[in-house]
Amino acid sequence: MATKATSKSHLQQSADEAILAKLGYKQEFRRSFTPLEVFGVAFSYIGLLPSTASVLFYAIPNGGPFAMVWGWAVASAFIMCIGLAMAELASAAPTSGGLYYWTHSLASPRCRNFLAWIVGYANTIQSITAVASVDWACAVQITAAVSIASGQAYATSNEQVYGIFAAVILSHAIIVSLGTNFLARLQRLYIFLNVCLCLIVIIALPIATPFEYRNTANFALGGFTNLNGWPSGLAFILSLAAPLWTIGGYDSSVHMSEEASNAAVAIPWAIISSIAMSAVLGWGINVSLAFCMGTDLSGILSSPIGQPMAQILFNSLGQKGALAVWCLVIIAQYMMGSSCLLVGSRQTFAFARDGALPFSRYLYRINRYTNTPVNTVWFDAILVLVIGLLAFASTQAIDAVFTIAVTASYISYITPITTRFVFKNDFKPGPFNLGKLSLPIAAIAVSWMVFMIIIFFFPATPQATAQQMNYTVVVLGGFMSLAVFWYYCPVYGGVHWFHGPVSNLAPALKGENRDEDSVSEKVDERDAEHAVSVVDA
Repeated sequence: MATKATSKSHLQQSADEAILAKLGYKQEFRRSFTPLEVFGVAFSYIGLLPSTASVLFYAIPNGGPFAMVWGWAVASAFIMCIGLAMAELASAAPTSGGLYYWTHSLASPRCRNFLAWIVGYANTIQSITAVASVDWACAVQITAAVSIASGQAYATSNEQVYGIFAAVILSHAIIVSLGTNFLARLQRLYIFLNVCLCLIVIIALPIATPFEYRNTANFALGGFTNLNGWPSGLAFILSLAAPLWTIGGYDSSVHMSEEASNAAVAIPWAIISSIAMSAVLGWGINVSLAFCMGTDLSGILSSPIGQPMAQILFNSLGQKGALAVWCLVIIAQYMMGSSCLLVGSRQTFAFARDGALPFSRYLYRINRYTNTPVNTVWFDAILVLVIGLLAFASTQAIDAVFTIAVTASYISYITPITTRFVFKNDFKPGPFNLGKLSLPIAAIAVSWMVFMIIIFFFPATPQATAQQMNYTVVVLGGFMSLAVFWYYCPVYGGVHWFHGPVSNLAPALKGENRDEDSVSEKVDERDAEHAVSVVDA
């Protein structure tokens, strides 16, 4: 029996390697992640309860319980459309480069190099800012735990929060530098803890909440509270930032494609199942919070604890109960941060493999002892530490990192989904495909993302001062402007040398595997060398 299982495993690995070879790459990672563990990466990246805790400040002042409950339901439907469109692409071409790889494959030869460059940088920025936002939220949650333990007498400074943030980042870099087998098995623990935490809030919180904080169904499901001053319709739309940031980063499993078994099937189902489970459990969490938060929403937002969900738990469970649950939230948030850095390091590695990043020759290296890209792990960690310095500029500047993670990801999602239908190509779907529903679902997904990118640039209140402005467009625009400048830079810019994904196969293997199922039209021999092949599985 064991021999049969081993034989099947070897056959699957050979099939995965053959698919990767047809896409132009040799196998460099160990394929240690089972389908369950790939799902675990996406689910722990979402980090449902700690993520919800981190962004309640978007929903509570922009609609209160109504926005929390129904905003989550509305956003989840559109998020699933994005996930379905992405899952089709992931099934067709399961590679760590994912989004920029698909873009280069499906776009016109006239613009595919530039589009792949922009998508690659947007996806890299998203991956790095996701780590920054998650670990900053973790640092804030740790200070909230200290405040709860001290009877709300403890107040923290930016310097102290940054110190905790730096310690969290450095510890994550050490963990993510470890071997693939360890990182794969870790995902099972992450799944278990995240599900348990969700069930604690959904089941235990309503039971334990004192009568004075219990809300009526009228208030919990229909009470609209607008504290920021925007018109009610716009306030509700602004509240959608909470579910969109929470159920985000579902491309995380894509970046694990070269470490997953049966990737063409496992990756799309990890995307869809992580979104579906997060949508259902997240809605349950928001309903539970809406019934147990009391009616003093201003008090929750301005409490000495400094964290809305921590205050709700404190009101419902008391000091000891709230501290116990909150410590579990911090652990889950910490695990989420490690998953974010794991995924981000793989995206950076893939982009460096194709020579698109500064210092690519140093970043594109696999550590001989751990078989992991240690250099890209620490490169990302250093950039995250630099981004964290925005906290010393203003609260709004560091808060912008949360929305940058979403807007940058939407730029990198929109482009490959759009290029599939806008440009002439011979895309061949993988094992997972939507058939005739592909185009309408893609159209809904892209329209939604374009609309929400615009919304994410709005400030928190209509009477915002210069200090209170939303600096997402400034920070994201700055990053993307540098990427465009680096592409068009005279003599040294990417326009002179970047030709998209670069095969790293030996010449003999390249001859055996290339061009069998190309998804792009070949214009000349140089472009054919760099074209992406998509397997008709």
